[in-house]
Amino acid sequence: MKAMRFSPFSLLFSFPILLLVACGNPTEQTQSEVTEAETAAESTKKKTILFFGNSLTAAYGIDPEDGFAGLTQARIDSLGLDYRVINGGLSGETTAGGLSRLDWFLEDEPAIFVLELGGNDGLRGILPSESKKNLIGIIDKVRSKYPETKIILAGMQIPPNMGQEYTEEFKSIYPEVAAEKDVTLIPFLLENVGGIPELNLPDGIHPTEEGHQIVFETIWPYLEKSL
Repeated sequence: MKAMRFSPFSLLFSFPILLLVACGNPTEQTQSEVTEAETAAESTKKKTILFFGNSLTAAYGIDPEDGFAGLTQARIDSLGLDYRVINGGLSGETTAGGLSRLDWFLEDEPAIFVLELGGNDGLRGILPSESKKNLIGIIDKVRSKYPETKIILAGMQIPPNMGQEYTEEFKSIYPEVAAEKDVTLIPFLLENVGGIPELNLPDGIHPTEEGHQIVFETIWPYLEKSL
């Protein structure tokens, strides 16, 4: 068998090719890493708006992007503002449940904290004084950790199923909390939506996409002042 011969020139030209095959394309890897780093940096520098609530915030029954929290993000993006919206809505949540799970959402500082809780308390007949205590507890917990966070409290009303006296007492806790804790109050989150069949799902409680659009327009002026 004849011995194979290699010219010095063939070795010279094959060496860089082998090197590239072994190491891959360093330029492409670097560009990818830079892009990922830039994306992470942009997300980090954006201030946070945290919507903390129940199924209304979670946009029960519709696409979350069509709920008032999702519509807020869309408006912010259209204006080119450096804010990101976090949807902390949980269906069935009460004020007590919200107080117990709040810590998980406070790992990062929210620039604006929108508190939307209490509706389920009212529907379950929980004492308004207990709901009020929990709302104050949530606000105090946010303030103790992040004193600069702007807090917006979404007022809620319920049908008179529990009696007129209970209904009025429940309604009054929101302006009372707002005054005592000096936070911005949205008098009634479901203004021009609550109790209107065509703006709510068949359950009569949760807004449709059109209903959420109206709720968003109710919220936005209060948010805009805080941005």
